[in-house]
Amino acid sequence: MNLIALGGVIGAGLFVGSGVVIESAGPAAIVSFLIAGVITLLIMRMLAEMAVARPVVGSFYVYAREALGNRAGFSVGWMYWYFFVIVVAVEAIAGGRILQLYLPSAPLWILSLGLLVILTCTNLVSARSFGEFEYWFSSIKVIAIVLFLGLGALWITGLWPDATPGVANLVSHGGFAPLGWGAVLAAVVPCVAFFTGAEIVTIAAAESAEPKKAVARAMRSIVVRIITFYVGSIFVVVAVVPWSTEAVGVSPYAAALSALHIPGVATIMNVVILTAVLSCLNSALYTSSRMLFALTRNGDAPHMFTRLSGGGVPRRAILAGTVIGYASVIAAFVSPDLVFSFLVNSYGAVALFVYLMIAISQVALRKKLEARDPEALSLKMWLFPWLSYATIALMGAVIAAMAVLPTTRSQFWLSVVTLAFILIGYEFRRRSRTNAERLDTVTPPAASPADGSDAEQLVGVVTREQP
Repeated sequence: MNLIALGGVIGAGLFVGSGVVIESAGPAAIVSFLIAGVITLLIMRMLAEMAVARPVVGSFYVYAREALGNRAGFSVGWMYWYFFVIVVAVEAIAGGRILQLYLPSAPLWILSLGLLVILTCTNLVSARSFGEFEYWFSSIKVIAIVLFLGLGALWITGLWPDATPGVANLVSHGGFAPLGWGAVLAAVVPCVAFFTGAEIVTIAAAESAEPKKAVARAMRSIVVRIITFYVGSIFVVVAVVPWSTEAVGVSPYAAALSALHIPGVATIMNVVILTAVLSCLNSALYTSSRMLFALTRNGDAPHMFTRLSGGGVPRRAILAGTVIGYASVIAAFVSPDLVFSFLVNSYGAVALFVYLMIAISQVALRKKLEARDPEALSLKMWLFPWLSYATIALMGAVIAAMAVLPTTRSQFWLSVVTLAFILIGYEFRRRSRTNAERLDTVTPPAASPADGSDAEQLVGVVTREQP
């Protein structure tokens, strides 16, 4: 469970995207990642409180629905599903581009589709199959980061051959915050997005043997480890290599390893980045399918997605996510500057909207749990309610900053368009359900054996498979 949570967060964004943050904030990018890490830590603590008190399939979708109403639950569930089906496409294309470096004659769309098919088949087998693949993917990433931190420590302390020890690079090229502290705070916005994925553990826990223990154990330590990996590795990069070096913006880890004269740097980093991409693709397929499966339980998604295979896998829900992935890969080939560009930008702020709703849900649900079932609150949010309110304010500030910063403004507004479509979808769903209820009062439907079968399958999903 710990490695599943790590795998959801440590992706290509850390190994490549962090270079953009360093370019925009200088060495003080360390502070940007630290602030983003603290915000994520607080949100994950709030989510952990709810998940330990009520471990359910669908996690925060269910909590938002219970705490804030049907519209909020519907919106959170579909926003999260949309976010991860686009992640499926983005990661498949990123993986295809890496493979194309070694197979230049192969078309990108074929390589991307090949990766997508392989990991789709893995997820279709069983939840255990997903867990095994994620375990090894995450293990490789964790080992790579730990080795990177170790090598950086040797360089900084002067124990590495031909090293220039010390941390002078933190201040020698325009100061620690050469572009100003405003740039440092602005850089928090993409950093928070990099941390997205830690919440996957609360979704996967529903299929583990002991959901409460799994969530509590993972959430107590996982975010601290993630912050250590992110902040620690960024510190190594800007300490070893001047932040203004062009190579840092392209691939910060490769730039640092090149300074250490590690042979085969390009190949090493491509292998690590490909592993990170496949891990995120694997997690995205799993997460999107389980969220779609959960949406069916309250009629927020078509009933057909409740069907489970003999191994307890919602195969139709998995395939629904891959259909969007296949369409997006084709769009990247046919219309990269229009259709695919829209898809990529239309999910940029969606995960942040979900995080804000998680925080608001915790405040509302905590009050209900204290009144109805106080004994369920075995793991609590710190300094409630004030720290919860502060977290909501911080997330609100991050989203507001995304709306006004030139580099993220288009992503914010296109994500608002995504949210608007989801809300329109809820209105159609609400009205169709109202009309159906009116018809039911006239002609009650006959009992269907299939409904009972699905209900039994839904109850059994929590314990049937263990990732």
